[in-house]
Amino acid sequence: MGRRHDGQIARDDGTAPLIARLGQAPPLSNPEAAQARLDEIADALPDTLREGPARDLLAALADHSTFLWSLASRDPARLVRLFEEAPEATDARIIAAQRAAGRAGEGAAPDLDAVGKTLRRNRAEHALLVALADIGGLWPLERVTAALSDFADASVSAAVDAMLLQAAAAGRFLPKDASEPQAGSGLVVLGLGKLGGRELNYSSDIDVIVFFDPEAAPLKPGLEPTPFFTKLAQGVSKLLQERTRDGYVHRVDYRLRPDPGSTPTAMSLASAYVYYETTGQNWERAAFIKARAIAGDIPAGERFLADLTPFVWRKYFDFAAIADVHAMKRQIHAVRGHEALAVAGHDIKLGRGGIREIEFFVQTQQLVFGGRRPMLRGRSTVPMLAKLHEDGWISAEARDELGAAYAFLRTVEHRLQMVRDEQTQRLPTDRTELENFARFAGFADLAGFEAALLAHARRVQAHYALLFEAGPDLSSEVGDLVFSGAADDPATLATLRSLGFRDPERVTDTVRGWHFGRRAAVRSPRAREVLTELVPALLKALSGTPDPDAALANLDRAFGRMPAAVELLTILREHERLRLLFADLLGSAPRLAGTVAFSPHVLDAVIDPDFGDPSVDAGAIAAHYSALLGRPDSHEVFLDRSRDAARQLRFLTGARLLSGILTPQAAGRAFSAIADAAVATALDAVSKTFFADHGPIPNGRIVVLGYGRLGSHQLTAESDLDLVVLYDFDPENRTSTGPKPLDAAVAYNRLTQRLVAALTAPTRRGLLYEVDLRLRPGGGQGAVAAQFRSFRAYQREEAELWEHMALTRARVIAGDESLAEEAKATIRDALMQPRDADTVNRSVRSMRATVENEKGDHGPLDLKLSPGGLLDLDFLAQALVLGHAHTHPDLIGLDAPEVFSRAAGCGIIAADEAEPLAEAYRLLDDVHQWQRLMVEGDPTQASDVALARLARAANLPDAKALSARLDEERRTVRTIFDRRLGQPNDG
Repeated sequence: MGRRHDGQIARDDGTAPLIARLGQAPPLSNPEAAQARLDEIADALPDTLREGPARDLLAALADHSTFLWSLASRDPARLVRLFEEAPEATDARIIAAQRAAGRAGEGAAPDLDAVGKTLRRNRAEHALLVALADIGGLWPLERVTAALSDFADASVSAAVDAMLLQAAAAGRFLPKDASEPQAGSGLVVLGLGKLGGRELNYSSDIDVIVFFDPEAAPLKPGLEPTPFFTKLAQGVSKLLQERTRDGYVHRVDYRLRPDPGSTPTAMSLASAYVYYETTGQNWERAAFIKARAIAGDIPAGERFLADLTPFVWRKYFDFAAIADVHAMKRQIHAVRGHEALAVAGHDIKLGRGGIREIEFFVQTQQLVFGGRRPMLRGRSTVPMLAKLHEDGWISAEARDELGAAYAFLRTVEHRLQMVRDEQTQRLPTDRTELENFARFAGFADLAGFEAALLAHARRVQAHYALLFEAGPDLSSEVGDLVFSGAADDPATLATLRSLGFRDPERVTDTVRGWHFGRRAAVRSPRAREVLTELVPALLKALSGTPDPDAALANLDRAFGRMPAAVELLTILREHERLRLLFADLLGSAPRLAGTVAFSPHVLDAVIDPDFGDPSVDAGAIAAHYSALLGRPDSHEVFLDRSRDAARQLRFLTGARLLSGILTPQAAGRAFSAIADAAVATALDAVSKTFFADHGPIPNGRIVVLGYGRLGSHQLTAESDLDLVVLYDFDPENRTSTGPKPLDAAVAYNRLTQRLVAALTAPTRRGLLYEVDLRLRPGGGQGAVAAQFRSFRAYQREEAELWEHMALTRARVIAGDESLAEEAKATIRDALMQPRDADTVNRSVRSMRATVENEKGDHGPLDLKLSPGGLLDLDFLAQALVLGHAHTHPDLIGLDAPEVFSRAAGCGIIAADEAEPLAEAYRLLDDVHQWQRLMVEGDPTQASDVALARLARAANLPDAKALSARLDEERRTVRTIFDRRLGQPNDG
């Protein structure tokens, strides 16, 4: 398009004059008229400009562009200078002059009229220079846009200098250095859009945001910074965009600032940061991809953008959250079913196959992947196409074809704007005008231009369609469900509303995102094919959940975490029952849904007839765990299979709890049995490999104790494991007998470390459990395993009351049977030590007060720490055991409700106390189980939807009734707790 005669790239080191480097000029439409215009200034031109390539280029300006010819003919001397200088040097000279224009006052208040005139004259010369270098074939697109962007940077900087120096002369601004007023000014000016990306077009607006730091701004004491900087921003705009006899410099657009309808033109950095972090919109994230500090205190601007990185680049970006990017496209082009492109009147930016589709193609993938891939965070379109290919997201064909189309379309855009210096991207509708423009674009005739434009546009459409417009029209039994194209279908929105979705527009954006393949999990052709078939049935299933919108959002997040979804989608397509269950999980138990997303075949067990008739027997669960584990042939395989086996069994338990097949109490026993099996198999596996290396310990034995909720068979879906490891050996023969002998104490502590690693190490199959060993004698200090003889002596002679309280929930979960019996006897003996019940009560009450003072609670949903909650109940039960087990040993080994009941039977507490305590415990513990299964994140900060789920699970009508019931039970518990154990200061 308008390059050298021979089609070759001329040798160009950037120092030769413009006239020596000219390529072939565009063909003329009216040579006679062009010559007549040339003749008008011919006497002012040297011979070199009246012949050859220079004359051809000037004739093209005269023929095709009233704006450029006016610039050329108005000042022939300037025109000659531009031809005789190297354009790179001229560009640098003009930009330097533009940047310095605001400081022309030499310390005095600048003459804004004079500054404005200088800025406009520089702009005229620069516009002519860029046009000559572009049309003359010297500069490629990226050099053209960089020159335009750098000049705009200089213009803004000069205007800012002028306004600051004017304020300084009036005593309102106190610069640290009058020669550098912007340094340390507290002012931050950001360029966004094409200016930020250094891709400015020939007659573009410039998108600018003005912020300030009131702490750093050196203003006159008492001067309010917001009015000051707002007036400054308005002054900058006026200086640049006001039209005078010399023209204008740039049209300035401040509308990309936060909430432009209700905020001043300039706002503080702190306010801006809070806005973006709390209420920033998705389109603003997209806009800030290209943001760049262009004036003011540049380092401050760069720091602000760095601080804003988490806002722009979300590591796990939810594709539904870029609905605004898609909405922009719908507003731009909401026509369905019109694939044909008409060249006349075509908008090369916003129309099909246009510049905006290329930009969206790049920008949307940056938003989705850039959080995880910093290499994709660049500001410029074509370099990012290369990076997307380099990182494996697009093909080489997409990179090359879209890059070529971008260069072609942007060059056409520049030619359109050069005609009259108008910000337009629309081709002429009149055929004669269109033919003339085709020649200005470098083509011999309209047919050649049309062919080139349509070829590029169709290639852009093809790549864009793969990303944004995949998916045929669909209809389902529930009504129209259409997600093709880029526009919302009104009938589809109506159908979604009838299904119970509150935000049907968001639903369509989310589903369209799946069809576009913008979730890696559904990008493969097979996944998209299955998804297309499944979506209507899946949306119908989600509509049956309490909150369909939340369930859909959970599914979208699951897709975002999955490497591939075709297996899950196929299972859901084939089995309605599993589809309904999965929808229920998405709506009620997102953690379980995440398990399905990670390992879809956990759903297989739901089809099994045994799903509805489960056993919570520890032996049966251990056998099931072993069957899933199989016979791994390496330690790495063992670790992976352990995690898969535990995940499947925990999923089954949670799904059964959710389905009402298991009670919360039974689920606690099942979760605990799964952990027992995991610990036992891990101990066996690491022991075999360890003793194979080091040999057995003579008469060596080891057991693992479970404490806390594991010990009392009350484990939840996400509980850690509180473990204590005990070992024993022959003290007279304490060295292992293998090839690498070890002392017994060293061996068992190393073995314990291996056990913990086997349980906690993350592998490609995820995590198994978190483990806490701090309940061992000595707490977090010293050896990780305890010698049994020391443990026994410690419990008999040294252990404090709180340690015996913990011991009330301890049990052996794995290890040597003989040592297990001895450990049980030791635990029983410790709990049966004679104690004064009143002393125990006072100590327990004091401990509860300490916990209350140090930890407090996290509100009414903190079922453990809130007054009258599970901690009160557990402490009360433990006080009963420790205060009375020496005369009533049958209190040992029971859960808290059973302790209350047995204590009442023994006459220790009244029956009218035992019954409400047991009832409260069951309710609180049941809700605790549900809470840990159903609430993502902090369970004490459950959403209204999650509270409603919990209420239904507890057979209560709504969240209000649940809260009232919990409060009532806790008041009862706390009353009895204080009556039995006394007030904190009693005694």
